[in-house]
Amino acid sequence: MQELIYYVASTLDGFIAHEDGSYDGFLWDEAYGAALSAAFPETIPAHCRDWEHTAADNKWFDTVLMGRKTYEAGLTLGVTNPYPTLKQYVFSRTMKESPDDAVMLVSEKEAEFVRNLKQGEGKAIWLCGGGALAGTLLAAGLIDKLIVKLNPVFFGGGIPMFAGEVKRADLELTEQRPFDNGVVLLHYRLRSCD
Repeated sequence: MQELIYYVASTLDGFIAHEDGSYDGFLWDEAYGAALSAAFPETIPAHCRDWEHTAADNKWFDTVLMGRKTYEAGLTLGVTNPYPTLKQYVFSRTMKESPDDAVMLVSEKEAEFVRNLKQGEGKAIWLCGGGALAGTLLAAGLIDKLIVKLNPVFFGGGIPMFAGEVKRADLELTEQRPFDNGVVLLHYRLRSCD
């Protein structure tokens, strides 16, 4: 059985992007980027990869789940296949066809689809975003772990980490790593949800 891990950047006030889906304002520097590239090479989008230095095998994930808005952030840059080393699924009720053969569209029964996907074998499944999809999967009890790149900034509004009603959940902090730029990488295991 595969674990579902929500690996995402967030502000201190709980937003993963601005209302328009942009994500400028998250902190980035060379040392932090190099550390993330080394630890999670498969999560670096294709158009941002230095293939000579990030051509490592997938360490964590073999599958990625994206909401439509998350996927469209790359589309605005002309990127139709953002994670070519992963099986890619985009969840959307409005997209009629995928712009790329490597990206599969899922248009209904999100929780049931992910529940079935988790029954497979392989590395973990990466929930890349967005907040609405994360909220649906959290409510269904399907998220096993969170890895949050907590940025010491406030957006004051935008797309929340979890959209919709969020019920009480117990989390266990399993690892933490601070970076010089102020970002803290936090690993949590979900113990229970009400």
